[in-house]
Amino acid sequence: MNAPTNIPTKAPTLGFLLHDVARLLRRRFEQHTKDCGLTRSQWHVLAYLAQNEGINQTGLAELLDIEPITVGRLVDKLQAMGLIERRPDPSDRRVWLLYSTPAAAPQLDHLRELGDLTRGEALADISDTERDQLVALLQALKINLTEACDRPAAAKKRTSQARTGEDRTHQERADLERVENV
Repeated sequence: MNAPTNIPTKAPTLGFLLHDVARLLRRRFEQHTKDCGLTRSQWHVLAYLAQNEGINQTGLAELLDIEPITVGRLVDKLQAMGLIERRPDPSDRRVWLLYSTPAAAPQLDHLRELGDLTRGEALADISDTERDQLVALLQALKINLTEACDRPAAAKKRTSQARTGEDRTHQERADLERVENV
């Protein structure tokens, strides 16, 4: 699919640029992995699980930012393929802990190789120094946003029409009394 040539030349915002780069990385990686026998969602679960062995489904769902029921279905499929196993949680018999199996190792190795290939394509003609700077800046953005997400969102400023009682300034209360007394 060719990109339209009439795209405005105004510089994209940071959010749009990050989204587009992530989208293109996913698209290119999917092109490389199309014959691997796993869907993008399945390799995503497998990759996160490899970094978080022994996590439960709810924890994995939180890491992936998807619903627990969706993770459950993906885990079911990966377990049927022999790539993941569920083990009982010794502290809570209602909970299952997730582990990748030895059969997952070659799949993960292959996915890592394809990930390296994809990143190499994305970072072509970018120096090692610039790569290090990019990673450091993205890590700083991630930390800032993670911390921001743990705080309540900023409240919108209300206009004087929306203010009531104690929110009004002394002058606004005096003006309102004058109008009401007319």
